[in-house]
Amino acid sequence: MQLFPCPFCGPRNEREFHYVAEPGKTRPDTTGDITAEDWAAYLYDTKNEKGPVREVWMHLTCRELFVMERDSVTMDVLGSKTLRRTLPAEGAA
Repeated sequence: MQLFPCPFCGPRNEREFHYVAEPGKTRPDTTGDITAEDWAAYLYDTKNEKGPVREVWMHLTCRELFVMERDSVTMDVLGSKTLRRTLPAEGAA
């Protein structure tokens, strides 16, 4: 068993998490025509890099998305951070 660090709930069992996507991967615009090749590339093509990688994960318990950094060779978790934007406090400049 491996512990993954949810930025909201702390370290939890890996079975509570679901891999979502590579950060920065842009969904094709489906308001117009899209080829089967472009759609398949979006769904199935991945970088599959060796070493440190950034991935979007969901903690199924709290339903929050976050970015986890890990080493894809050793499976060591290097850190995690929220995808939420931090807004300035009201009245702050």
